[in-house]
Amino acid sequence: MYEILEPGMLVRNPKMPDWGIGQVQSRIAQMVTVNFEHAGKKVIDGRNVSLELVVRDQS
Repeated sequence: MYEILEPGMLVRNPKMPDWGIGQVQSRIAQMVTVNFEHAGKKVIDGRNVSLELVVRDQS
């Protein structure tokens, strides 16, 4: 799933729901840097964690 992630996309880590929603900062190969609202900046290995894409309602 990490292959589709681009800077600016919103994601959630299902293993750490208390981190809240995060914004993708960068992705290099399988390593994704995400800035989470309650946990700050984290580097996620996409081989170990399947981040969930968050789609905000546009209305």
